[in-house]
Amino acid sequence: MKRQIKLYTALAGFSAMMLLGSCGKKFLDTTPYVSVPTESAFETVSDIENAVNGSYAGLTETDYYGRSLPVIGDLMGDNTYISVNNSGRYTAQQNYSVTVTDATMSVNWLDAYKVILRTNNIIDAVDQKFANDAAAKQFKAEALSIRALVYFNLIRVFAKPYSENPDAEGVPLILHYNRDLRPARNKVSEVYTQILADLDAAYPLFTQTKLATRFSKYGCRGLAAKVNLYKGDYAKALSYAKDVIDHSNIPLLTRDRVAAYWSEATPSVSTPETLFEVGADALTNVGNDELGNMYNQLGYGDILCVPALYNLYGASDVRKGLILEGARDPQPLVYIVNKYQHTSGDFDNKKVLRISEMYLIAAEASNRLKDDVNALIYLNTLMAQRDPSLVYASAGALLLDDIILERRKELAFEGDRFHDLNRLKRNLVNGKGRVVNYGDTRRVAPVPQTERDANPNMTQNDGYTK
Repeated sequence: MKRQIKLYTALAGFSAMMLLGSCGKKFLDTTPYVSVPTESAFETVSDIENAVNGSYAGLTETDYYGRSLPVIGDLMGDNTYISVNNSGRYTAQQNYSVTVTDATMSVNWLDAYKVILRTNNIIDAVDQKFANDAAAKQFKAEALSIRALVYFNLIRVFAKPYSENPDAEGVPLILHYNRDLRPARNKVSEVYTQILADLDAAYPLFTQTKLATRFSKYGCRGLAAKVNLYKGDYAKALSYAKDVIDHSNIPLLTRDRVAAYWSEATPSVSTPETLFEVGADALTNVGNDELGNMYNQLGYGDILCVPALYNLYGASDVRKGLILEGARDPQPLVYIVNKYQHTSGDFDNKKVLRISEMYLIAAEASNRLKDDVNALIYLNTLMAQRDPSLVYASAGALLLDDIILERRKELAFEGDRFHDLNRLKRNLVNGKGRVVNYGDTRRVAPVPQTERDANPNMTQNDGYTK
């Protein structure tokens, strides 16, 4: 059965038609929480749980974590490129020719605010009706964490980095249901303040640790560490990353488990390494539009690793095995990404936060706080499980470069590289040799024209048609 739901985005109040098939996902066949106010949507805590499930499902959409968000984070950086033989996807992103009518970015924006609207209703419902219910508090914590994650993605894609100008135009903050709202854009600093407020509010509310595909206390804390790193609050970034490392009981992925970790599609509560990932099991996936099909040669296989990145891995680096040498007509030698190995059935989950990144955040934050002794301890602890032959002994700016290098190698093909280059204000040469210096307006995505047509208060980013 399919049902048609009219969705009023909290952002611009414009309506879009959205088909939700049952596909075994019972929570999608319940009250359309995205289109009704809180008082009408939730009668029981089970209703809250259904809405939380729907919020997680919203993260799996094709132009969100299903594929586009992680693809763009590497393709618009310097980690990947599109093969000569390709299906025509993401060429605008590779060529830096994205326009205000680009469908990928327009749907990415819409998907984000759909999830925000769901989480807003959950948070308000718990506050209004279930404030003393322990299970409801856990659901509120998850909703706050999801909302924070979505706003973090929005601000990284559609606004200048905090490190450039915290007073720059960011994205609209929508925190409550209002179908008639036509908001202006909030400052970048205001969006970061809200993200961190959500995460700080969520942290003490968590009472359960569930599957890795759901936020937990330390997934929430790990996201806060990352947001503070991007904000440049290195003391808090270090404190939060250290909290996760010391207290989460999530072990660092050991060298002997790296290959198996990336070959397994289904996570569990006790999964090592993972703090949070977006699921793509046999029921909740986008089929041929899954991320793995863009990399795996049994799928489209369009996106390849740049040779320069492959060559950064030493011969004894276990991560080198996650990139395969192969051929793709008409190219006799290409480097094939092997982090995503499933092209049917139970697809690969998308890693969003890992304990390895906490070591890298702790290393970078320590370095920036002039504590290279501990920066080296965090960095070399990771290296002992990736390439034991490489032991860093650098200091100062050279150590920072080493940390950023290892961040690139560890998190390759997971969607962070482009955003890291932006927060670091570094120039880049993409996989096709295109030079895109920092400050180029194309390094910030345009606000979708559909949004501006519906909302007279919405301004456009520099470099795009006003």
